[in-house]
Amino acid sequence: MGIQERRTREKAIRIQQIQNAAKELFLLKSFNGTTIEEIAEKAELSPATIYLYFKNKEELYVSLNLLTLQYLFAQVEKVYKNKKLPVELKIVKFKDAMYNTYQYDPLILRNIFHVQLEDTLFSLSRNLRDQITGLSQKVMQMIADVYKEGVRQGKFRGGHGMAHADIVWSMFTGLVIWEESKRKINPRKDFLKPTLDKAFDIFCRGIIRDNGKKH
Repeated sequence: MGIQERRTREKAIRIQQIQNAAKELFLLKSFNGTTIEEIAEKAELSPATIYLYFKNKEELYVSLNLLTLQYLFAQVEKVYKNKKLPVELKIVKFKDAMYNTYQYDPLILRNIFHVQLEDTLFSLSRNLRDQITGLSQKVMQMIADVYKEGVRQGKFRGGHGMAHADIVWSMFTGLVIWEESKRKINPRKDFLKPTLDKAFDIFCRGIIRDNGKKH
């Protein structure tokens, strides 16, 4: 192993070490309740070392969201590239991909939604910001492309592909946030999966082109 390769590997290990410590503390104490000093102590590093890899706490926080976005992208891409699936089933499988991502890391995925609504992205390095927005755009484009393909095949009603991708994403994020808020009041209320299934069933019935047959 060459010197450069070893340094690259050591950097990746150190970043993972920091992210693991940060994730544990963010989940335990929340973003606002956690300090860089606490993360450094948890990772057995100095605060100065943290700042070698991350511009600020916000950037470290969003870097965790990037991992979840990468997982979501892989899940959606798997559905998108499956040539055996008809377009109407791909829409349903996109829902499953999103739900799988929620199960993979529910708290971090919820935080992604909040990052989208705040000015956090503007405090990030250009590279990380580009990765976040780039992955998000690719996910949305795949969903839009499947809708447009359904229109082309005469299976879906006409419409703007990206607008329908926005609706799909909004259904998912809105229901996650709503169901999470209900679970805070009553932890026994966990109706996300059946509610998602019903919402996407209604959506799919709405976009299927009416060819004179009853749905």
